[in-house]
Amino acid sequence: MARPSRRPGLRATFIFVAAATTATLTAGSAALAAAPASASSASSCGALAGRAVGHISGVVRAVSTHSGCSVSDSRLAGDTANGTPPLIFHGGPVMGTTLTGPVVVTPIYWNPAGHPMDSVYKSILTQYLTDVAKASGRNNNVFSILAEYFGNNGQINYNVQLGAPIEDTHALPANGCTLTRKDMSNIYADNSGYNACLDDAQLQAETNRIIGANGLPINFSHIYVLFLPKHVESCVLPGVTTNLKKGQACTINYEPTAAYCAYHNQAGSGALYANMPYPIYNSGAGFTCGTNFTGGFPVIETPNGNADADVEVSPTSHEINESITDPDTVTGWYDSSGFENGDECAYIFGPTAGTPGALYNQTINNHHYLTQEEFSNNSFFQSGGGCLQGRNQE
Repeated sequence: MARPSRRPGLRATFIFVAAATTATLTAGSAALAAAPASASSASSCGALAGRAVGHISGVVRAVSTHSGCSVSDSRLAGDTANGTPPLIFHGGPVMGTTLTGPVVVTPIYWNPAGHPMDSVYKSILTQYLTDVAKASGRNNNVFSILAEYFGNNGQINYNVQLGAPIEDTHALPANGCTLTRKDMSNIYADNSGYNACLDDAQLQAETNRIIGANGLPINFSHIYVLFLPKHVESCVLPGVTTNLKKGQACTINYEPTAAYCAYHNQAGSGALYANMPYPIYNSGAGFTCGTNFTGGFPVIETPNGNADADVEVSPTSHEINESITDPDTVTGWYDSSGFENGDECAYIFGPTAGTPGALYNQTINNHHYLTQEEFSNNSFFQSGGGCLQGRNQE
């Protein structure tokens, strides 16, 4: 289905479908791929929220380890947002209304032979999504803020259900993007690196394959969260990972295309999905998806005792919240700069509890998590802030 090719305030935002050509995405991707260069000199995390790239949106950008984002800086409710709020409604549908029904979040853990995924990592992420679902209707976590937004199909309700988690052991396809030798080491905290690289069209294809194989629906009631295994680089476009001029944008690497930690999208099939690469938080490449910094190095908060899963919880929250308020990435809620609700508050955590090394800011179903805050128009209009940990702070 044809969609508007531009968003107000963005120089280039293009339609993205499964069969999109490289030229279609070039201008939009180039803006994102250039992000790390400016990130390294940013004075705060506030400048680092993601903007739309093609039909890809809600980008959680990689953060320079030299600037940092400290969660120990406890702030008052209504933290200042990153973008140019308020969020503006662009006339289309949203998820989670009375008409669409509950938002069903289905995690897909892609861990084929040769790319195992730790069972504890998966169990913590599934526990988090289970807790978010069980807390539906309450007002003391970031998902409760969704209830102040609406679409042409009604008001959003905080009503989330967990779809049956899927263990995807399907073999990885041939590389859709080209690895560089330097990126084959010192990417992860254990000094290992990438051994495979997939582009977005391949991620769409795998998501669609899983949906078809399991007879799952494609509509505005379902989002498929695709968790990639460790050692798999992800890039927006096919081809070389180093090609900044052609608009390439990838996960953390040693090249100028290191750009993102996660994003959400609508596939050409209409399926709503999120790309969740395996988290990187102490990379020799100089960028991180982590949460706290001391002396220029990430100090990861692990309230559940697993650094990988505890880091991944926050971008997972970011992408699901944005999918609900802007599912097609064109006609939902975003500000005049293209920032969606999660982008407004990326890497803004607010007050924390617990002990250093295990700090948290969300207690959901009696479990502790550290996630970024989410944006409230109501809070912004009342105080000029906007980033909250729950609707109970309004």
